[in-house]
Amino acid sequence: MTDPNNVPMAAMGGGIDLSGLAQRHQQQAAQAGQNGQAEGPEGQGDAIALPDVVIEGGPEELEQFSAHSQRIPVLVQVYSESDPDSTALGPVLADIVRSAEGRLVLLRIDADAYPELGGQTSVLALVGGRPLPLFQGNPPQQQIAQVLNELLQVAAQQGLTGQVQITGEPQEAPAPKPLPPLHQEAQDALQRGDVEAAKSAYERQLAESPADDDAKIGLAQVNLLVRLQDKTLQEIRDRAAQHPEDVDAQLDVADLDLSGGHVDDAFARLLGLFPKLDAADKTRVRERLLELFDVAGPEDGRVVRARQRLTSLLFS
Repeated sequence: MTDPNNVPMAAMGGGIDLSGLAQRHQQQAAQAGQNGQAEGPEGQGDAIALPDVVIEGGPEELEQFSAHSQRIPVLVQVYSESDPDSTALGPVLADIVRSAEGRLVLLRIDADAYPELGGQTSVLALVGGRPLPLFQGNPPQQQIAQVLNELLQVAAQQGLTGQVQITGEPQEAPAPKPLPPLHQEAQDALQRGDVEAAKSAYERQLAESPADDDAKIGLAQVNLLVRLQDKTLQEIRDRAAQHPEDVDAQLDVADLDLSGGHVDDAFARLLGLFPKLDAADKTRVRERLLELFDVAGPEDGRVVRARQRLTSLLFS
């Protein structure tokens, strides 16, 4: 892996716009060059003094850790106590980060305490001041470890080899609240890679509680994984390119785009196809879009815009 924009994701989302942080650090680097200072990240291989590799913080710490990302890759988890997936994910991320032996740090931000950050739970990385969305929800631990291993490789290729020197007692990640039984069954199934069992658990939960939004989102995410099983990236993209009018091919590549973080591309592809279709295929594409909206998160700005465009197309 050589391109940080190609880090795989389980179901990406996010409500934090870090582009301003990246721009400020670029401006600071340029100003340093004008003042005769060395260009590029300063002290990339130096020790970074922190009380722990897992830190609870807010916007101020986000600014600080964006600067640290010029020397070491930084994970940012935005979580909410009302989101069982994000609270369950916290201890898993903390364990993986601690196992990296100071080559990776984690900043955890409570979305409920800082509504100005958008309120969307997600995990992203900061690499050289640049934000990189990773995933949303609670993917299997093996998949998370693989993503973070690739992130470390990307950071090493860019010379970001700083090391954390712990100056205080390690902070304990908050213990997750127990999940409802069928939610836990679904998470356990995902941890062992059994997506069909996870799908069954979420379907049973929705049969019992049709208004359970978390189960609805979980099922949408699992359905995405099921549809992408046994299909390679190259096969999906080749088929879509060779058969631009094939609805199934375009649905597959939209799934692939969204799973890889190209959310706008996924929506634009299906919305662009929609006016050309007959009534039956329009229904299929509309239903898939609604499911992908759940995967990305209903509050995501890209979802809001795509939903408005879909409504316009339906009544045009």
